[in-house]
Order: sequence, then C-alpha cells, then structure tokens
Amino acid sequence: MMISHVVVAKLKDRSSKNIETTRALLDSLKGNIPGLRDLVVGVDVGGSKLAYDIVLVAKFDDFEGLRGYREHPLHVPVVNKLMELAESVAVVDYKSD
Repeated sequence: MMISHVVVAKLKDRSSKNIETTRALLDSLKGNIPGLRDLVVGVDVGGSKLAYDIVLVAKFDDFEGLRGYREHPLHVPVVNKLMELAESVAVVDYKSD
C-alpha cells in the first residue's frame, strides 16, 4: 500500500509565466524530502472552466512519510507561497496500490 497526496490549485494570475513559476516551485520538492517516493507536477491543458490550473501528485510508502513531508522545512515555505498565489486549493490523500 502507498499513500497518494494530490493537490490542485487554481491560480489568481493564470498567465503562462505564473503557471510555469508555480510548476517550478512545486517541482523543486522532488528528490529533496526523505520519504517522498515520487512527485509529478502537471499543468492543465484542457482549458475547461471547471479545471484547476496545476496539479501535484506525491507518493509515500505510508502515512508517516506523508506527515514528515507536511512538516519538512522545504515543504512549508512552498505551501505558504502556493497559498499566496492561489485563488483556490484542494487536497486529497488516499491509499493506493
């Protein structure tokens, strides 16, 4: 069993420059936090009015890894910056195979 952590954000400024800056910010976590097995950041290409602009999918071996990630000193400022840039953020954590 793994734990998947999914974050979607709708940005206040939806310019391609700001979306790319946000993508790079989230992607900076990859390979830098113990317990983080995989991290993928994607940008919406569909353009639906219902779509969020960016998604992060992180994978952990267990809830302990997810907890360590949430509290990690590299993760906390990224979350704070994302909250400044975003109009809306949603998170789902679930068990996966």
